[in-house]
Amino acid sequence: KLSADDIYVTSGCLQAIEVALAAINRPGANILLPRPGFTFYESRAAYEHLEVRHFDLLPDRGWEVDVDAIEALADDNTVAIVIINPGNPCGSVYSYDHLKMVAETARKLGILVIADEVYGHLTFGSTPFVPMGIFGSIVPVLSLGSISKRWVVPGWRLGWLVTSDPNGILQKSGIVESITGFLNISTDPATFIQVKLNVSLLEDISDDLDFCMKLAKEESVIIVPAGMAFGMKNWLRITFACEISALEDGLRRIKAFHQRHVRKQSGLYVIRSLDPDTKMLPSLLE
Repeated sequence: KLSADDIYVTSGCLQAIEVALAAINRPGANILLPRPGFTFYESRAAYEHLEVRHFDLLPDRGWEVDVDAIEALADDNTVAIVIINPGNPCGSVYSYDHLKMVAETARKLGILVIADEVYGHLTFGSTPFVPMGIFGSIVPVLSLGSISKRWVVPGWRLGWLVTSDPNGILQKSGIVESITGFLNISTDPATFIQVKLNVSLLEDISDDLDFCMKLAKEESVIIVPAGMAFGMKNWLRITFACEISALEDGLRRIKAFHQRHVRKQSGLYVIRSLDPDTKMLPSLLE
C-alpha cells in the first residue's frame, strides 16, 4: 500500500528521471540501461557523471530483458537498472512473470529498479500492463510517470516519482532524503524579496518606477517596480537567483546609487531592512 509520503510530484516525467538519477548517484557508480531505450537516460547520466552500462533487449523474445547479461554487467558499483514498460521505442509490454524475474535478479545483485511507466495503461494487446511497484517487497522500486501520455495532454508538465519499498531500504540508504532534498526548492525567503521604498528619504526620486528607471540607467542594475508590476506602490522586488558574485556586485551598485540620491541631512538609508538571517545583504546596504 502506498501513502502520500511515497509520491513525489515533478515537472513532467523528465524531471522524475533527473530526480531518480541524482538520488541514486554516488562517486564511481554505474547504472544499467536498456538498448534500445529512451535516450534521455544517457544524456542525464552523463550530466550526473554516472557511468552507463547497456544490456540488450531481445527482439525474438518480445524485447524482453536479457537477464543473463544484467548479471554479467553488474558489479559492486552498480546502483540501479532501468526498466521501460511499456517499452519505448519497442512497444513491448512485459508479463508479470518476466517483471518478477527482473525484480529477483535486481535483488540478487543488490540494486534497485527504476521503472519508467510513462506509457502505463496504454496497452492494446493480450498482455496487460503490470506496474513494477507490486514487486516492491522483493526489491526497492522507483516508478516514474506523467499525465501527458495516458491522458493525452502533451505540454501539461505534471509527472511523478513513486517509491515502492515496504522494507524501508530507500529510507535507510538515504535515497528518500536525496529525493526530498532535490525537490525541495523553497527557501525563506524564496528567490526574491520585496522591500519598502521610502521616497521621503531620497532626492530626485518620485516613486518606485522612477527609482528603478534611474537605477538601470546609472548603474545597469534592473529590479522590478512593484507598483507597476503588482499594484504595490513604492515597493521594490529584488531577486537573488544568481551567482553570489553577481549579487554582491549588484548590491554594491544599489548602495552607490542610494548614496548619490539620499537626502544628506537624513542620514538614513532607503532600504531599511532585509532578512536578518541573510548575513551578506545587510552588510552591503548599511
